[in-house]
Amino acid sequence: MTRLIVAAGGGGDAVAAAMLDAALHGDESPAVVLTYAWDRLLVDPVPGPRGPANFTGLRPLTRSVRTVPADATPIAPAGSTLPGLAAELPQTFALTDPHHGAEGIVRQLEELVQHLEPETVDLLDVGGDILARGDEPTLRSPLADALTLAACCELNYPVRLLVAGPGLDGELPADVLRDRLGPVALTLTAEHVMPVSSVLEWHPSEATAMLAATARGARGRCDARDGGLPVPLTDDGPVVHEADLDEALNRNQLARAILATENLHQVEQYSREICGFSEIDHERKQASRLGSRPARKPDPEAVLHQLDGFEADARSRGITHTTFRRLAEACGLGGNQGQDLRELLIGIRPGQYEAPLWRIASGA
Repeated sequence: MTRLIVAAGGGGDAVAAAMLDAALHGDESPAVVLTYAWDRLLVDPVPGPRGPANFTGLRPLTRSVRTVPADATPIAPAGSTLPGLAAELPQTFALTDPHHGAEGIVRQLEELVQHLEPETVDLLDVGGDILARGDEPTLRSPLADALTLAACCELNYPVRLLVAGPGLDGELPADVLRDRLGPVALTLTAEHVMPVSSVLEWHPSEATAMLAATARGARGRCDARDGGLPVPLTDDGPVVHEADLDEALNRNQLARAILATENLHQVEQYSREICGFSEIDHERKQASRLGSRPARKPDPEAVLHQLDGFEADARSRGITHTTFRRLAEACGLGGNQGQDLRELLIGIRPGQYEAPLWRIASGA
């Protein structure tokens, strides 16, 4: 029997979907994962999500759905982690196309259900911002989750909503989410992380990195991108909860507003009105700033100097871990320099690599 997992947000949710699929179903036939090609600027210098027109080598699955095989290629200057996931993981990755709004994703889901006749359909979000109202001041990326939530609620087929690692996306604290979560579906362990361990060595997702780290036993406080609030790494981190799909839609103002949208421009406008911003606008500003910065290899001496300063400040704030995405940001690096930084630091100070996070040095 086929299973369909809808990754609610960007590429990190797709990695978590593969982890969850292996944890729940072991050696059974791998699931189909419907996911955005939206890797943010660390991988993709073009703001917003990619659609089918941004790739070569996609394969048709249904009339509106294309799969992303290992030999697919994003058309420059766009970038994507999906071909890399397809190369290393057994799941089939199908491309969510948000450019036709919620109605377009509903059409994709309907075609997939008719074609696959799946045993189960799960909507998976790492962190839990899919359970937001939309006006919370700590929200940073509500658009993608609201779109998939709206589409899944319109699908005439049972959908189970799953939230992995409440609070790990650094948007809604776990305490805020507690009353919005249902029963525990699974608690991830180090063994469950093994099927995606090679991917975690290069994939830039922060929330899924923290999900894997807590499953492996990491505890403390993690600093993440944009210098936001520290993310607690607790026993709640590796837990996957069920949540009520209809309640999530009734709570999520943005998801309700975009139910009938036919293009991404409409979705963005509703996000600006309800949430006060569009995360794609934020990416446009970042891309403009990064575009004027010349690409360069990380200089080891300069990086270590910046790292020492960053770690001293982190220790003063009670931070025990950080993500490589945050380290790249702190060192003023962008684009694919994040992977160069990871390799440099692991090579120089391997003892601080608590895969897939960086452990803050204890200091003198």
